Amino acid sequence: MRFADLLRRCVLPGALCVAMGGCAGPKPAAAPQPAAPTAPRPAAAAGQSNAASPASAQSAAAAAARAKETPSGISPDVQRTFEYGVDAMNAGNADEAAKVFRALARTNADLGGPHANLGIIYRQEGKGAEAVAELEQAVRLNPQQPVYLNQLGISYRQQGQFAKAREAYEKAIALDPSYPAVYLNLGILFDLYFWDSKRALDLYDRYLALTPGGDDKVVKWVADIKNRNQQGGKLSRQEQP
Repeated sequence: MRFADLLRRCVLPGALCVAMGGCAGPKPAAAPQPAAPTAPRPAAAAGQSNAASPASAQSAAAAAARAKETPSGISPDVQRTFEYGVDAMNAGNADEAAKVFRALARTNADLGGPHANLGIIYRQEGKGAEAVAELEQAVRLNPQQPVYLNQLGISYRQQGQFAKAREAYEKAIALDPSYPAVYLNLGILFDLYFWDSKRALDLYDRYLALTPGGDDKVVKWVADIKNRNQQGGKLSRQEQP
């Protein structure tokens, strides 16, 4: 399978794959969302990452498609190993996938993808601090990847670090203004945690404008904001990797 195709594939709902890529190269978009030297799949690829709270495979795939890395300099052996990790992640074998990505991170210190995918795996296992640490490392290795920043924002939010989550999302938007999921995730942050309905509404509207297929849930959230009374309770929101 060509790396270009691998970068565009991801499987598990609620998880995504990030491309393996290194620290050089441009970024990649949103909601849910393993990694290989350069391409993504279930969680993230070697140099990129895109996963959040559970989301559809379609949205995960959209996020993975944004993670683009240059495969030059990555050996065939590393590529095959990364693909194996992605396959394990797609098959639901998180333990095996984590072993593969940890090994790749040790032997390929310049690749962000393995760290991004490990962050996704740890987050799914409820290891919030470990997830943040891995995703922060992925961002350090490749700060131009919006997908990594989106995933990091999700992990920050889950850890209650709302200001950091906002910063990560806003950096992702600055890198890729056409990344739908990050607008949704930032909108959720303003809606439920900063209690800024006006800003949340603007972000939800932007997300919907960038989502040709529409999103009935978010349309309802928009209606809720417009009609919400002061005593209404918080509503549940689900981020997009």
